[in-house]
Amino acid sequence: MNDDEIRQMRISFNKLDERRTGLLDTPELDGLRDRVAGIRKLAVEKTEELLSEAQRRFRDNGVEFHLAEDSDEACRIIHESLDGGPVAKSKSNTLSEIGLSDYLRKKGVKVIETDLGDRILQLAGIKKPAHPVGPALHLGVSEIAEIVRDKLGVDISDDPYEIMAAVREDILSKIESCTTGVTGANSVAAHDGAAVIVHNEGNVGRLSLMDTHILVFGIDKFVPEIEDAVSVVKLETAYATGTGVPSYINVISGPSKTADIEKMLLRGMYGASRVIAVAVDNGRSSAYPEALLCIGCGSCIVSCPVYNAVGNRFGYRGYLGGRGVVMSSFLADRETAVESGLYMCTLCGLCTEKCPVGTPTASLMERLRGECNAAGLYHRSHLRVAERIKRRGSPL
Repeated sequence: MNDDEIRQMRISFNKLDERRTGLLDTPELDGLRDRVAGIRKLAVEKTEELLSEAQRRFRDNGVEFHLAEDSDEACRIIHESLDGGPVAKSKSNTLSEIGLSDYLRKKGVKVIETDLGDRILQLAGIKKPAHPVGPALHLGVSEIAEIVRDKLGVDISDDPYEIMAAVREDILSKIESCTTGVTGANSVAAHDGAAVIVHNEGNVGRLSLMDTHILVFGIDKFVPEIEDAVSVVKLETAYATGTGVPSYINVISGPSKTADIEKMLLRGMYGASRVIAVAVDNGRSSAYPEALLCIGCGSCIVSCPVYNAVGNRFGYRGYLGGRGVVMSSFLADRETAVESGLYMCTLCGLCTEKCPVGTPTASLMERLRGECNAAGLYHRSHLRVAERIKRRGSPL
């Protein structure tokens, strides 16, 4: 991000904060926070048990279930499930994490982003988002309009509604030929074999109705029951967008089916005749358990002084800020964590204070720093400062 983009991002963050004012301080949200914190803590403790249950339940529901050990395996499973045509994709941190779009492009598969923000970034050739829920928050209206005029060849003014209409028309024309929709999942109910997805644009609904619907999510998304999943996504929505509930909540527990002819079970009435779930480990099994509490709302980076100063240089792929740095240490390696901004963090703790489930990001950053330092992964300039303190009692 350049300075103008960071300034625009702060303006967008301020608007989000204003929208959330009042909503987050109600007794109802207090109760929801406590409930979801308990749900997530229990889920992280029982991940293996929930994974085993989810495998059985999804398959009972007619869903093809796969466990991918790493990004390459996840991408391979998805690619082998395709029919060779273009793929329509929704916004998803997990899909960014495994690098699906680049992988499929290298295999000659065209990927169409269907989320407005992601499509704008795709048109602009920008790889990294500004916020997990608002990917293009660092771009102003005039800049976005110029991108749309240039890339789509349309004559529009700097009006948000005209921008939205032009991008919507482009997306709808592109996905007419798609038979496969790929989405993430916000929370997954293991005992029910059901994925819960929230969205405001309606694009996920369209993707879930394509011939094949592929769901991709980390194993940290599991919770026990569907009621737990709905609580998680409701809290996520409040913190991510400043609204009480999203426009849409999709629950996917199997292919489209009907039993209206002699009670025979027939698949593929209106929606997908094939549903595939890909649960991704990718280092999560060996991660700090507390790092997996996160519900993905992005509240931590809105308040983070470092993120507000340097933007998405602080974080890893779609996982932004300090928690993204921690994630990078097991999604990739410790060297990646250092490159993602491990030593940028001030350890102020605002990320934890603003987290609805109390993810102890600052403590995890401090722990990771200690491990990296012991392994010799630190900035040499920091070592010189430390040596001056030892010799002179001052860093100067």
